[in-house]
Amino acid sequence: MIEVERHYPPSPTWDFPAVLSRQLSEEKILGRLNPGARVAVAVGSRGIANLREIVSCVIGILRDAGMQPFVVPAMGSHGGATPAGQAHVLAEYGLTPKSLGVPFDTRMDVRQIGSSENGVEVFFSEAALGADGVVVVNRVKPHTDFSGSLGSGILKMIAIGLAKHRGAIAVHAAASRLGHERVIREVARVTLRDAPILCAVAVVEDQNHDTAELRVIRPEEIESEEGKLFARAQSLMPKLPFDEIDLLIIDFMGKNLSGTGVDPNVIGRSVYGYSSSLLPDANAIPRIYRIFVRDLTHATNGNALGIGLADFTTTRAVQKVDRKASYTNSLTALTPSTTKIPIYFDTDRECIEKALASLALPDATVARIVRISSTLSLDKFQASEAYASEISARPDLVVTRASHNMEFDALGNLSLWGGLEAL
Repeated sequence: MIEVERHYPPSPTWDFPAVLSRQLSEEKILGRLNPGARVAVAVGSRGIANLREIVSCVIGILRDAGMQPFVVPAMGSHGGATPAGQAHVLAEYGLTPKSLGVPFDTRMDVRQIGSSENGVEVFFSEAALGADGVVVVNRVKPHTDFSGSLGSGILKMIAIGLAKHRGAIAVHAAASRLGHERVIREVARVTLRDAPILCAVAVVEDQNHDTAELRVIRPEEIESEEGKLFARAQSLMPKLPFDEIDLLIIDFMGKNLSGTGVDPNVIGRSVYGYSSSLLPDANAIPRIYRIFVRDLTHATNGNALGIGLADFTTTRAVQKVDRKASYTNSLTALTPSTTKIPIYFDTDRECIEKALASLALPDATVARIVRISSTLSLDKFQASEAYASEISARPDLVVTRASHNMEFDALGNLSLWGGLEAL
């Protein structure tokens, strides 16, 4: 294996308090409410770069303006669809009542506030409805379950995240018949009209997974402005270094890394099923013939949504699966195949040996193998010697450790590499 770093343009440096204060002032957001107003800050279940700092700045600005901010989890069915579970998800990101200095309202209660033009029932969090205004904080990026001109972002958090478990079920059920983008847009329009949305704080991340853009958006401009941010996010999406891979080894998967544990936009496999054929498909890029997921992240709390996109995994990963949390998320999203358990063995060595054997290669030494920490972290990776000539010809790829044997510990599991730590 060869250890490689992929170089991207550097991330910008941010003064979050100054940027958010200026934008909130320019958009005349806070003038819409009287001092003493209760403002719900809606936060989701994604591992967003600088999330704690951004949320803390928003709360600080609201408090300095005389408002009474509090936090509402906006994550649909995640966290096992329980108040304690959703509070625990936020705590994993360092977001607690103590760290932010404000109360949390984690109730799962919702109220129907209307219906979309296609008859989809529109629900909204009772906790958020009790506020004078709601600030929606989320990242804008391509979604893991559908493609189009809309992805995972502000509109999705408004339509699904703030609709809690019941609303998420309604939206996903309608999306199975009408399409995700159409339903999310229609439901979000009703919510934007009838719920007290004060503004959105939209984040776009770059290939380094750091903040590339930060925008405060007035409610009447959310739909149009999110489209522009989505296009920007698409252009910044990191990709695997090669288009054809025999075996992709993913060290960690989890909800904190991707809504589907492993990002389908990266691995090229759909949450609605995929082919494991060894025949090349000219229309599929990347072409990955076998995927081995080694473990779940600690922060996913046993939610193994997406493990069904792998061909192989380990016994230790399977033993960490929280079936209730995984099944709740999978059934709410109407993607039961994403929680199917792959073939699994006790050690990484066994998984790799069996995966390579299943490729029908004339010689295992020619296998094109790539190892990544997660689908969220593609700036450092390991590649087998089969890629040596391509690596040397690409200026964006820098070898940090020359070719060496794949390294296992005494138990037969792969050693951590490149200074990376367990997730």
